[in-house]
Amino acid sequence: MSHTNSPLTAPAAAPSTAPAGKRLSMFDTGLVGPALVDAFRKLDVRTQLRSPVMFVVYVGSIITTLLYVQALFGTGEAPTGFILACAVWLWFTVLFANFAEALAEGRSKAQAASLRGLKEAVTAKKLATPKHGTTWLPCPASDLRKGNHVLIEAGDVVPIDGDVVEGVASVDESAITGESAPVIRESGGDFSSVTGGTRVLSDWLVVKVTANPGETFLDRMIAMVEGAKRKKTPNEIALTILLVALTIVFLVVTVTLLPFSLYAVEVAKAGTPVTITVLIALLVCLIPTTIGGLLSAIGVAGMSRMMRANVIATSGRAVEAAGDVDVLLLDKTGTITLGNRQAAAFLPAPGVTERELADVAQLASLADETPEGRSIVVLAKQRFNIRERALENLHAEFLPFSAQTRMSGVDCGARRIRKGAADAVRRHVEALGMPFPPEVVRTVEDVARRGSTPLVVAEGGRVMGVVELKDIVKGGIKERFAELRRMGIKTVMITGDNKLTAAAIAAEAGVDDFLAEATPEDKLKLIRQYQSDGRMVAMTGDGTNDAPALAQADVAVAMNSGTQAAKEAGNMVDLDSNPTKLLEIVEIGKQMLMTRGALTTFSIANDVAKYFAIIPAAFVGTYPQLKALDVMRLASPSSAIMSALIFNALIIVFLIPLALRGVRYRAIGATALLRRNLLVYGIGGIILPFIGIKLIDVLLAALNLV
Repeated sequence: MSHTNSPLTAPAAAPSTAPAGKRLSMFDTGLVGPALVDAFRKLDVRTQLRSPVMFVVYVGSIITTLLYVQALFGTGEAPTGFILACAVWLWFTVLFANFAEALAEGRSKAQAASLRGLKEAVTAKKLATPKHGTTWLPCPASDLRKGNHVLIEAGDVVPIDGDVVEGVASVDESAITGESAPVIRESGGDFSSVTGGTRVLSDWLVVKVTANPGETFLDRMIAMVEGAKRKKTPNEIALTILLVALTIVFLVVTVTLLPFSLYAVEVAKAGTPVTITVLIALLVCLIPTTIGGLLSAIGVAGMSRMMRANVIATSGRAVEAAGDVDVLLLDKTGTITLGNRQAAAFLPAPGVTERELADVAQLASLADETPEGRSIVVLAKQRFNIRERALENLHAEFLPFSAQTRMSGVDCGARRIRKGAADAVRRHVEALGMPFPPEVVRTVEDVARRGSTPLVVAEGGRVMGVVELKDIVKGGIKERFAELRRMGIKTVMITGDNKLTAAAIAAEAGVDDFLAEATPEDKLKLIRQYQSDGRMVAMTGDGTNDAPALAQADVAVAMNSGTQAAKEAGNMVDLDSNPTKLLEIVEIGKQMLMTRGALTTFSIANDVAKYFAIIPAAFVGTYPQLKALDVMRLASPSSAIMSALIFNALIIVFLIPLALRGVRYRAIGATALLRRNLLVYGIGGIILPFIGIKLIDVLLAALNLV
């Protein structure tokens, strides 16, 4: 049966809070329970093989457990209780590392679960022909295919991703973005894309389906935030190789210590050889287990932090690349400026007062609903208390702006008021046989030189003056660019404005460089030029004409409000469609790199104290001279080994919040950042374990546990 306007039963309303913006506490009860279960599930050998450092600890735990079983039912190499305690804390080390990764993944999975809740069973209105008013048939959204056309009316849920080909409507995208204010979607331009799961609030749209079921933006979002599917980034792979190399070195050293110990005891005819349990404990404390246990969690948490900023990253590689960016390409309109030019001054012609100019300019703008037109009305009211006149009492005929005349205006009785571009108004005035004042020509040039837009107003053949429309630079943006400069990041403004206007705004905003009269080819050429110089380039865009440059950039942030082509070209999608989000994305990327570097420094540094604990304890029986290394004066060899093992396990737990939250971001240069990390996490990583191991030793001795 065919339909034309038959309404369908609307499905339940989508949630109003963006899943991307949902805030979960560090140890949320809904996350800790599943993470504990996952920590045990991750004991699977295939999972453990993904982290070579922790796999060594995993194998050591198994061997120590077998040694405990041997000691339990036969003659053990060491006291049964000591072997058991070592085995337990080795397993705890593995489980704590698993828990850190599971907790980070759990946060992403919670976000993915919220996104799945947006996928509703929607019945679409499939059109026989792509035209409003033609017949449509009810069709399950799951049966729609790319290229189909659907009608979406007020109250309907958008069944699947698509581009608007006809109509204009307000759309509630709060289920995706968390923003309560509806957005306008219309055919043509850069705001024609609609996302499945959002809701049309008014009017109607004819939409061409751009994705098959299972390939929609929502499906990609869910796949992106699934931490379990995260691939290692290049820097993470490089760090893993370094950690593996260190582990192999320490493994070889530890293995060779056993024959040395046996030989020393045989030659000296005194002492006892080191046990395998102690050697495993020594190996685990020597290798960088802290960063090995937290490395995966840091990467997953980086993507999760990006998601909480309402940015979907296609991979950890994109997040990491954001941290390495040293060139930012930013659109002027909406990013550096507010996006709408505002009336800033009335500049009258000779013989005209400023109030007279404001009066006629406001009269010509009463029916102008553009931001520029409304700002003229407001400025006249603020400067001269000229109130808006009632349109019905004026008996006026308003002339809308057209691309042909490049003017708008009003005919009110005998009065003929026009406002528009300087050359258009000049032709209009001269056609009426009147001169265009040279003073106004100079005013127009001065306004353009300041980077503003001159709007000339004339009544009949008389030029009244110029309204200066200014592109307002966003508050605080200059300070943000100064921060980026301190970090060594170059900012480049991209605009279609002429060079004079672009230079004025670039100077006011404080960017390092600008590209004026930019075409898509110009953007692409500029990106390639920076990349050929070894620079990492980030860019934001929303239009189809931005797609080539987005595809070329190392970090490409597409606006969710933009076209499908832009979103497919980018490696990140900003759900809020806020162009300034690029600055926050860079900060999150750098924070992830800082966190990884800081914890790597800490992990390597905190091994120093363990050397002073375990090496004297393990070999003092063979080499009494090593007693001098016991600077912490630990209670006994057994207590020293246990204290080091316990600290090695617990430090992972204490660092989980830091790994998930990230090291506090500071806009400082690379040299200052390296100096700070070495001071805080290097020296701090050396001192803290000495204190921690000693406190654990005192507690074990006090409780007679060793």
